[in-house]
Amino acid sequence: MLSLEADESGKAPASSALLEEAAPSSCKDASRRRPKSEPRWPADLEVLEEVIEPPEVRLAPQAWRCIGEEVSEQLDYEPARFLRRRLIRRKYVHRQELDAPPVIAPLPEKLQERCLAAPGLLAQIIVGKYCDHLPLYRQEQIYWSRHRVDLPRQTMATWMGLAADWLQPIYQAIRAGVMAGGYVQIDETPIAYLCPGHGKTKQGYLWTCSRPGGDAVFHWQTSRAATCLGKIVPGDFRGTLQCDGYAAYGAFRKERGEAITLAGCLAHARRHFYEAREAAPQHAGFILRQIQHLYRIEKQLRAKRAGPRLREAVRASQSRPIQARLHRALVRLKLNKRHLPQSSMGQAIDYALAQWPMLSVYLGDGRIEIDNNLVENAIRPTALGKKNWLFIGDAAAGERGAILYTIVESCRRRGLDPQRYLRAVLTALPKLTNWQVKDWTPEAWAKAQRPARQAA
Repeated sequence: MLSLEADESGKAPASSALLEEAAPSSCKDASRRRPKSEPRWPADLEVLEEVIEPPEVRLAPQAWRCIGEEVSEQLDYEPARFLRRRLIRRKYVHRQELDAPPVIAPLPEKLQERCLAAPGLLAQIIVGKYCDHLPLYRQEQIYWSRHRVDLPRQTMATWMGLAADWLQPIYQAIRAGVMAGGYVQIDETPIAYLCPGHGKTKQGYLWTCSRPGGDAVFHWQTSRAATCLGKIVPGDFRGTLQCDGYAAYGAFRKERGEAITLAGCLAHARRHFYEAREAAPQHAGFILRQIQHLYRIEKQLRAKRAGPRLREAVRASQSRPIQARLHRALVRLKLNKRHLPQSSMGQAIDYALAQWPMLSVYLGDGRIEIDNNLVENAIRPTALGKKNWLFIGDAAAGERGAILYTIVESCRRRGLDPQRYLRAVLTALPKLTNWQVKDWTPEAWAKAQRPARQAA
């Protein structure tokens, strides 16, 4: 059993073994290298065959008999291309009924009459900006310099608004699914937006709600106040919100009362001690080691694909004693006043003790994760994007961006090609009823595509 006194009385722990720990495993990005057992490309990848005959055979094919063949493969790529989709509707008159009016086939349903953009082009622009982080002005340059197609960025921005308006029912269906489970992880990230008449950009926030094992939904707000949470979390929501130590969550919890339980994020608490490791190597190192033990238990549970009941049982027998030892050490360090309140270690101790009731919630509920890293992983693409496009348009553009980010993130979590999904759903939406929208969410679409892949 590790104790704080033994650590203080002995030699300082080796920095290479104790302080330079790897980040918790749940902090790792979802994208990882292909396992060796998986193929290098999908089985349904299009194959173009080219037969190469020897010169002697081409000169006199009747004199030769084939006895076998050797096959070699290369992976090739064809760049994207534009095409003009021309719809020709022929008019007909009846041969016998000469007085009958001509007949012509009706135009297929479209997102907007006389709109130049087909669903495939809209899908490409959305994926370019919200998945590949290409601002519209860069897409404008690419399309003109490589394809000689003139698409002004203002036109593409209008098309993004059109697509977001059509996708809003699917966005609402995803949002309802995220909030229906009674457990949501939530975080926010700042994003600049244009304010007409203000003369410069102002700061807004993209709030992200994520259900582990499910979808993530983005919400746009122009502030970070606790009142924003009242617009994001439905009034009938009862369950657990997992968040960091931002004061707005505590204020929101007091407003909603016992309907809301707040769970903390151990990764945020760990971060403060990691930053204090040089100033207080012994004490910070001891704390980091205890946290490492807790994450090792979570890693084993994930490897076993443990359900909520098993996770709750294992945490009660293994994690709870470590958590109690960690709390005793923090209280002792606080009472001994070994670290000034304004020092990095003092601030780390104060933050952890203030968050301790919330940091212990996951021990009693197998559904709750040990940290909030899954929702931070969902936010990461927005952080990459805003480095390229710097700011969004006006405040209304933030809401459209939240809708499109939600659709793209939902596709990413299910391993879907967002361009293929968006092309399909934007083609189908004008013909759908409100009752059919739930069958076209990325989750439902992925389930519908699975039997087709298995049959192929």
